[in-house]
Amino acid sequence: MLKSKTRWIVRESDSQLVKTLEKELNITPLVASMLINRGIDTVESAQFFLYGKEQFHDPYLLKGMDLAVIRIREAIDNQEPILIYGDYDADGVSSTSVLMITLMELGANVQFYIPNRFTEGYGPNEPAFRHAAETGIKLIITVDTGISAIHEAKVAKELGVDLIITDHHEPGPELPEALAIIHPKLPDSIYPFRELAGVGVAFKLAHALYEVIPEHLFEIAVIGTVADLVSLKDENRLLVKKGLEKLKVTQNIGLKAILKLAGVNSQAITEETIGFTLAPRINAVGRLENADLAVQLLLTNDPNEAQSLAAEMDALNKQRQSIVNSITIEAIEEVENNFPIDSNSVLVIGKEGWNAGVIGIVASRLVEKYYRPTIVLSFDKEKGLAKGSARSIAGFDLFENLSTCRDILPHFGGHPMAAGMTLNLEDVSLLRSRLNKLANEQLTDEDFIAVTSLDHEITLDEINLPTLEELNLLAPFGMDNPKPKVLISDVQISSIRKIGSDQNHLKVLVNDSGVNLDGIGFGLGTLVDQISPAAKISIIGELSVNEWNNIRKPQIFIQDIAVDTWQLFDHRGVKRIRLMDGTIPKEKRKFIIFNKEQLDKADPALKDEITYIHDVEVAKNFNSKNANIVLMDFPPSKEILIHLFKGKKPARIYAYFQKENSDFFSTIPTRDHFKWFYALLMKKGPIDLGRYGEVIAKKRGWSQETITFMSRVFSELEFVTMNKGFITLNKQAHKRDLTDSHTYQTKQAQFALERDLLFSSFQDLKNWFDDVIEEPVITEEAIK
Repeated sequence: MLKSKTRWIVRESDSQLVKTLEKELNITPLVASMLINRGIDTVESAQFFLYGKEQFHDPYLLKGMDLAVIRIREAIDNQEPILIYGDYDADGVSSTSVLMITLMELGANVQFYIPNRFTEGYGPNEPAFRHAAETGIKLIITVDTGISAIHEAKVAKELGVDLIITDHHEPGPELPEALAIIHPKLPDSIYPFRELAGVGVAFKLAHALYEVIPEHLFEIAVIGTVADLVSLKDENRLLVKKGLEKLKVTQNIGLKAILKLAGVNSQAITEETIGFTLAPRINAVGRLENADLAVQLLLTNDPNEAQSLAAEMDALNKQRQSIVNSITIEAIEEVENNFPIDSNSVLVIGKEGWNAGVIGIVASRLVEKYYRPTIVLSFDKEKGLAKGSARSIAGFDLFENLSTCRDILPHFGGHPMAAGMTLNLEDVSLLRSRLNKLANEQLTDEDFIAVTSLDHEITLDEINLPTLEELNLLAPFGMDNPKPKVLISDVQISSIRKIGSDQNHLKVLVNDSGVNLDGIGFGLGTLVDQISPAAKISIIGELSVNEWNNIRKPQIFIQDIAVDTWQLFDHRGVKRIRLMDGTIPKEKRKFIIFNKEQLDKADPALKDEITYIHDVEVAKNFNSKNANIVLMDFPPSKEILIHLFKGKKPARIYAYFQKENSDFFSTIPTRDHFKWFYALLMKKGPIDLGRYGEVIAKKRGWSQETITFMSRVFSELEFVTMNKGFITLNKQAHKRDLTDSHTYQTKQAQFALERDLLFSSFQDLKNWFDDVIEEPVITEEAIK
């Protein structure tokens, strides 16, 4: 067996609805079921999703938009200094850039300000507002931040500065006292779509100010929308679709510079280009230094400056990767040593010196490893503060649960799945205990097992190029419209191997009923040693088209593999049992030795894991169910093996069957051999085997062992007498069969045992074990 890393849950689709969409829209059952799984379950909605021309909503449906537009236009007309107050992540950077471009093109006297993550923290702060007022700023517009700035809004009012807040983070019970708040999630909002990113809200303000849809801003708005992991439905889906089209032909000098440096083929740009190339580089700037650099890159008209800024951004991203890896190692040690998961439903860990700019990434890695809601904190002992980032799991709403701790969280904000906060160092343990209590009340044991939701179970014959091309109609992919994941069950392995410079990836060719499919599993190379060549595997992953040398064919990017039945690993002939390379998992590992002399020679390091199975009764009582059984040496009989596994279904059997001397390749005398030897004894009379045994053997082309064996058999059958090396025929002996001899029986049995277990083919050995394992155990209770 091979357990999957997560629980696989295949979404069930109404079969009648699938048939309806399939027929009416002329699409495959695969695409039809995926539409239904996404809540798109009518012919009209499906047709619109796949082929329709979506429209942007009226920006004035957002409460406060009219007041904001009037005030901004007034500032433009009067050339009042305007400050755009942004945030340091990719959403905040793109929000700032969108509004900067808008106001500059409309002739405003505008500048931007992004707080320093390390010295100022998240969101508006009083010193920044006071400094802005001192420099003559009369209007501050926040983007992707501000909904929690209750105090800062009061400060702005005292300073005579008008404040317009544009944000998308969860509103608290109290709203800031601002001139206007543009937010799709306000309690009394009538806006048709609530899931805009911060840049989406800024884009709506730009739309209202331009009075037409600002299509030239799509290529920037798409960055924050994808990077902030908002729902890719409705307006967000439209914005991303149009943004990706614009990004492929962008004339933005900064974007062109960073894409070129990253080696991106412009025509191959997808939402993944943003998620894995653009967003990490933009975020790296704000995580390690000041995010101003990223905004400057998006705003510059100087190719030389763009090239320089892009290079600096790329270098910071590499530095960020190194720091993340280092902190992650320390964070894992902290969990293992001080906050083990068996007693912590929520992980709250921290350390002095951890870079506050990257701890959100570290939190995500810990969630991936331990599948627990996680808060990672950076301790500042001089100020007595802890600054942290949190990531959650399904079923535990971070924002809601952290809201119950507002009394010890002077600054916090976020979403159900992610949040940021600042608190006093002395309150960290209190926060930990409170959150653990809440999690224990809300989550079950099953909630702590990661789930992978799958769109469809598919057979290999359903996977072809037309179907994969049709799947692209569902793009762009993201939150609420994930890239389709499929399950392929119980397929044969044609070939499987490790690839990559570090041999840490997996390449497999699977087949079923003559249909083949290539699979690549990045980071799954270690699984090659956990899969028997004869096993049928189930795989989950994302289907794609592999293009190589102008040949296009389907493939699957494998994310997980499972084997549902027991597996046989054939190591017969291997002299040393491999332990250090991890090919035999430690979990439920049991070593079996059948012979006392081998037990005495066994590695002392394995002492606690070895069981000595010396007779049938011990084998009967041994529990091999779901265990990884290592058969170290050769059993004395099949009966012991049969009772060791009969009806018990182990997870795996590693067959080494080490044996110093084999009887298989020695001569097994036939009845003709015995006839000739008997006739010789009758003709020659008593023979001194010590003197002539080897001569007789050489004459017949036998071994001395053959002569000795036949002599022993004749002696047991009382055909001869043995005395001081002389063998004499007993002419009065009764007729008996060779099989009456214990020595003969033992020899034949050992020969058959080695033939069936040691020198059989892999498949014959597997079939033999299958027959034994599948045979039911009849108990007294069953008989009753």
